Amino acid sequence: MPATVYFAASRTRSHEDSKLARLARLCDALGLKKILKKNDLAAVKLHFGEYGNDTHLNPTLVRQVVDKVLEAGAKPFLTDTTTLYSGTRHNAVDHLNTAYRHGFAPSVVGAPVILADGLYGENDVPVRINAKHFKTVHIATEIRRAPAMVVLSHFKGHEMAGFGGAIKNLAMGGAAVRGKREQHATHVSVAAETCIGCGKCVKVCPQQALSLHDNKSVVDKERCIGCFECMTVCPVKAISLDWATEIVPFMERLTEYAYGAVKGRGKRVCYINFVLNVTPDCDCVGWSDLPLVPDVGLLASTDPVALDQACLDLVNAAPRLDPALNGAPDVFAARWPHTRGEVQLSYGEALGLGSREYVLKNV
Repeated sequence: MPATVYFAASRTRSHEDSKLARLARLCDALGLKKILKKNDLAAVKLHFGEYGNDTHLNPTLVRQVVDKVLEAGAKPFLTDTTTLYSGTRHNAVDHLNTAYRHGFAPSVVGAPVILADGLYGENDVPVRINAKHFKTVHIATEIRRAPAMVVLSHFKGHEMAGFGGAIKNLAMGGAAVRGKREQHATHVSVAAETCIGCGKCVKVCPQQALSLHDNKSVVDKERCIGCFECMTVCPVKAISLDWATEIVPFMERLTEYAYGAVKGRGKRVCYINFVLNVTPDCDCVGWSDLPLVPDVGLLASTDPVALDQACLDLVNAAPRLDPALNGAPDVFAARWPHTRGEVQLSYGEALGLGSREYVLKNV
């Protein structure tokens, strides 16, 4: 049976029909009062954005969701997990400071920020899934322990996953550091003929796995944890992996973690995707490029696969802001041709995470 995906378009011309009003209607359509129970400690899972990124979720919109969670009688807290790569979210203290700097202070959003995997990302709970790549996955403790969860995702591109929505948010964002390493589980290589010896990759590597020799970057594969931050900062794209053999297993591992993040929750979880500022990159990067398409709107569902599929379909039906993407059937695949973003959807459906079939309902 097709899943229901609720949709609120971006364009509006009245205060009574603002984004905030439409977001409130989406929450009502989801039935938060049935998903959440009185006094539930409800995790509001989101991404606070790396410092320097300014297209992450808008705290004003997040506050509207928090208010609806409070109205349902639950006790919301905003949450995310520590990053593998170096940056402004690599430990709980830096992560909290970044969240506050981006406007996610309790006085603004109406809820505290509680990072789900502890000070250094080491707090996790094993979840048995018996899937192709993992028998057990390691989910951040407070995400796993929270009785209910509302997942808020900025739908945008991603250099590894092709695109990131609810599934990607659950997978990487729901895992503690050990789980992130298990998902990546591969190593990068450097094309010496392309490398210009700028040293940017050396500076950002959290494991000191990269060094310069004869003005060329060299990888110590014993140290490399596959966080791929070096790929993000390399100005000439000299760093890569064997996409032909590695990308599909990576996507499958990612999807299995998303499945593990919600396994056993039943109807105690729901999802809202914000298809606004659809940039080429994840909010993990410390910048914000121009959007690929105009703002599409807000979508919500209790099915993460159907939700991401609907978002992908709407993005691909939208006008291109980058002329280089004109005529491309898949915006993200055209921007990141080495990726296989659709695996999140096909493998997610195969795992039982959700259905790719959906009915779109305007609210």
